[in-house]
Amino acid sequence: MLRVTVELLPGGHEAGGRTIATARPGRVSSGPSCAYQVVLHDSVIDEIGGGKVADYPRFATTIWDLVVRAIAVALTGHEELPPRPNLVSVQRCESDGIAYVRISDIPEPAKTFFFAQYRVLHLSFHQRGA
Repeated sequence: MLRVTVELLPGGHEAGGRTIATARPGRVSSGPSCAYQVVLHDSVIDEIGGGKVADYPRFATTIWDLVVRAIAVALTGHEELPPRPNLVSVQRCESDGIAYVRISDIPEPAKTFFFAQYRVLHLSFHQRGA
């Protein structure tokens, strides 16, 4: 089994780095042409998806080809990249000179990521004694 780890390195520094996602492709059959099962995990959403790369020609190319195909299969169900996502656009509102957005206007998965980031900022603000 392989484990591909995505780490966030704030400011490009190793200190303070944390794992934010993993992909785990594992071989489920043997031979020159084999199959791999993959599961994707995210630190906010948990399990994102999974899938199977069938009849993959082992040793025919680099490991990165397998990794990209496994991630694509887990995200789309096919060995092709999904279309690029659209830029998240949320209407900005204002009341008495204070700008805000309605939580209900934030589309998923941006809303889930927003709340996860808010919890991290909220906790760190209160831990500092502010």
